[in-house]
Amino acid sequence: MKILAMELSSPRGSVAWRENAPAPFGREFANDRKHSGAFFEELRVITERFGKPDRIIVGLGPGSYAGTRIAIAAAIGLGAATGAELLGVPSICGIPTSENDYAVVGDARRHAFFFAHIRDRRCAAGPLLCTPPELKRRIGEMRGPVFASELTPTVPQAVIAYPSAVVLTLIDLHSFSAEPLEPIYLREPHITLPKSLPQLRAPTL
Repeated sequence: MKILAMELSSPRGSVAWRENAPAPFGREFANDRKHSGAFFEELRVITERFGKPDRIIVGLGPGSYAGTRIAIAAAIGLGAATGAELLGVPSICGIPTSENDYAVVGDARRHAFFFAHIRDRRCAAGPLLCTPPELKRRIGEMRGPVFASELTPTVPQAVIAYPSAVVLTLIDLHSFSAEPLEPIYLREPHITLPKSLPQLRAPTL
C-alpha cells in the first residue's frame, strides 16, 4: 500500500509517504499564509519521487481554517487524478508522542478553548469547546501529558507539539471516515445578518 499523508492544521505543516516500510519518508515546513507555496512544493517533490499513491490521508483539524481546507482540496484533487482512496483523520490524533493517552488543547478564539482526549490514536472525548474553568477541570482529570500547537497561558503546563503527517501514515485507519472530507469545525460559522432588508416594490406600468 502506497500512502501519502498531508497535514496543515498547525504552524508546522508536513507531508509524508509510506510504502512497505516501517519508517515513512516525511518533510516539514513553515505553514502560514506567507509560506503556503511550500506545501505544494513539498507535495510535488514527494509525488515526483514516489509516484501515485493508493491512499491519501489528510488531517481534518481542528486548527488552521485555511490550512485544513487547502490540504483537503489538494487531497480531493490528487485523489481525482490518481484514483487513490481518501481518508480523513483528526489532526490531533497525529501528535508525535509515544504516549497512548494524552490531551490536546488550543485557543478557539472568542474567549474559548478546545479540549480533546486522545486514546490509542482515537478521540476518546472531543474536540470540545470549553470556557477557561471547564478547560482547567478537564485537564485536571487527565493523567497523561497535555499538548498544544501554540503557547496557551491558560494551560502553562502544555507541551508544544505539532500534528505530523508521518504519524498519520502509521495510524490504524479502521473506522476513520472516507470521503467526502470535511474540516472539523469547533463552532458554527459566525455570520451577521442585516437588521432589516429593503422592501422591493412592484414596478409601475
